[in-house]
Amino acid sequence: MQIKRIITVALCIIFIALTGNALAQVKKKAVVKKKVAPVAAVVAPPPPPFATAPEIEEGKALLAKADCLACHKLDTKLVGPAYTAVAEKYPQNQASLDTLTKKIIKGGKGVWGQVPMAPHPLIAPDDAGKMIKYILTLNAKSVPTASK
Repeated sequence: MQIKRIITVALCIIFIALTGNALAQVKKKAVVKKKVAPVAAVVAPPPPPFATAPEIEEGKALLAKADCLACHKLDTKLVGPAYTAVAEKYPQNQASLDTLTKKIIKGGKGVWGQVPMAPHPLIAPDDAGKMIKYILTLNAKSVPTASK
């Protein structure tokens, strides 16, 4: 009978020791804080410029050589709108570039009043695009936008 008691007491001691050790491990795991690496902020690269400096300079020179100054001035309405007014009306994006390039080449009417803009079919689309890029960069408040 005494052996049974000794075995029972020994088993109880072993059980308590094992359970106590297991509880200590659980508490220890609960206390251990996981180290989380900081998440780096994802920063998108800035958009490419609407026009490069050489394109702007070439566009300015092309306008000076063409007959555009007969109807347009930099910041004063003449027959047609001032270049700065065009820059304020149209955002710096591909859609504006395409629209205005076509207007230079084919002419237009109605956007700035009833006086039509004469067509300029001899101006190459690339040259007209450089002219437009120069004009649209005259709006200091304008930020390039994505075409829709």
